[in-house]
Amino acid sequence: MFDVAREAGVSPETLRKIESGRVATPAFSTVAAIAQVLGLSLDEIWSEVNQGRTGVGGQRSSRPAGKRLVVSVSR
Repeated sequence: MFDVAREAGVSPETLRKIESGRVATPAFSTVAAIAQVLGLSLDEIWSEVNQGRTGVGGQRSSRPAGKRLVVSVSR
């Protein structure tokens, strides 16, 4: 976790808070930096966040819109 935080330019504590959900809405630049270090595209992250929001035929699902994306930062 320390290496990912260092490479992304954020503190390990900030990364822990994001991972645990204590930071519900991290800054876009923080998300982008972490994604780059982990080799994830922002499109992949956006798809994961929105997965299941719409069901068959484009109908909304019962999944809450605030579903958290869980990404492990271990390498």
